[in-house]
Amino acid sequence: MIIDNIQTFILRAPLGAERFYSSQCVFPERNSMLVRIETNTGLVGWGEGGQYGPPEPVASCINQVIGPQILGRDPRQPQRIWEEVYAATRDFGQKGTYIEALSAVDIALWDIMGQSIGVPIHCLLGGAFRDSVHAYATGAYYRGDDYHNNSASLDALAKEVSTYISQGFDALKMKIGLLSVEADLERVAVVREAIGADTVLLVDSNHAYNAFTAIRMGRGLERYNVRVFEEPVPPEDREGYRRVRQSLDVAIAGGEAEQTRYGFRDLIAGGCVDIAQPDLCVAGGFSEWIKIQALASSFGVWVIPHVWGSGVAVAAALHVLAATPPFPHTANPIPLQNEPVIEFDRNHNPLRDDLLVEPFLLVDGRIKVPQSPGLGIEINDDIVQAYLQRD
Repeated sequence: MIIDNIQTFILRAPLGAERFYSSQCVFPERNSMLVRIETNTGLVGWGEGGQYGPPEPVASCINQVIGPQILGRDPRQPQRIWEEVYAATRDFGQKGTYIEALSAVDIALWDIMGQSIGVPIHCLLGGAFRDSVHAYATGAYYRGDDYHNNSASLDALAKEVSTYISQGFDALKMKIGLLSVEADLERVAVVREAIGADTVLLVDSNHAYNAFTAIRMGRGLERYNVRVFEEPVPPEDREGYRRVRQSLDVAIAGGEAEQTRYGFRDLIAGGCVDIAQPDLCVAGGFSEWIKIQALASSFGVWVIPHVWGSGVAVAAALHVLAATPPFPHTANPIPLQNEPVIEFDRNHNPLRDDLLVEPFLLVDGRIKVPQSPGLGIEINDDIVQAYLQRD
C-alpha cells in the first residue's frame, strides 16, 4: 500500500450576524483546511489543520513541501513519516504553519492505518477506557457590536447559558478578557446565577492578562467556584504562568497555542500548568499526542485536548480521550476531577455540525466515541463543495 494522491480543501463558512468575539478578535467566519490522502488500494484518510489563522499557508505547506515528500510512501508508518518530515523541515518549521500541516497529514495517516487493520484509532492508541466522553459546552462569548457590559448584554448572556443547561450540559466554559476585570467578573456572576451552584464553570481569557492582572481576576473567580482558568497570560510568559498558578486555588490550563513535545516539555516541566491542552490539529497530530501525554503524566499534569475545528477535529479528540486513563485511577472516576472531558463548542459552525454524514450529538451529557475503523467518520462531500474556497 502506498500514498497515491493528496488533496487539500480550504473551507470557509461566513457567520454574518452570528459573529462573536473573544478577548483577541472577532470571528466573522469559521474556516479550516482539510487534507484527503488516498492510497493505491482505495483507502482514504482525512486530516485537519489551519484552524487558527489563514488556512492557505497550511495548505501550501502540504501541497508544495510535505506532500511531495510522502507520495509513494506506506501510509501505515505515521510516526516514522512524522519524524522524517519534521527532520527535513526542522531548520524552518519547528512551530507554526509547518506543524499544523504535519498535524493534518498525521491524522489522515492514522485514519488510513486504522482502516487498513480494521480497528478504530483508539485501539491503535492502546485501547479505550470509555465508549463515550463527558462533554462541556464552550460558549458565552461576546456577541454583537454592543458587547460591552450592560443590562441587555447580561440578559442575553444569562439566556444563552441557560440553554446549555436545558440541553443537558452540566459544565460550561465562558470567555473573559475583553472587558475590565470588574466588568468581566459581573459577567461571571451572571453566568453562575443562571447555571446554578452545581454546574461546573470554567473560564478562558485567551491570554488577555499580564500576571498581576490575572491573579487579581483569579481571586475574583475563586468567589464563584470557577474550576479552571484557561490561558491566563500570553503563551510565551512562562514565569507569568508560574506566578499565577502559585497564587491561585484554581486549576491553570494552557497549551492550545503550543506545539510538539518540545514546546510542551517547557510548559510542563516549567511548572506552568495543571492541565495541558494540545490541539491535535495544531500540536502534531496523534503521533505527538502520544509523546505529550506520556511526558505530562510523568509530571502529574493532566492532558485534555483543545477542540476548535470541524467534525474531523472532534473525532480525533474523541479517540485520544477514549484512550486516556483516569488521572489518577479511582473506582469511580469523576468528570473534570480525574475523568477526562471533551470541549464541545456551541457557536454556529456548519463545518462541525454538517460536515459529517453522522454528526456528533450530546446524549445524556456525553458524546459517543466512533467505533468504525480509523477515525470512524464519513465526510459529506456536498458540504465540502458548499464551503470550498475556489480561486
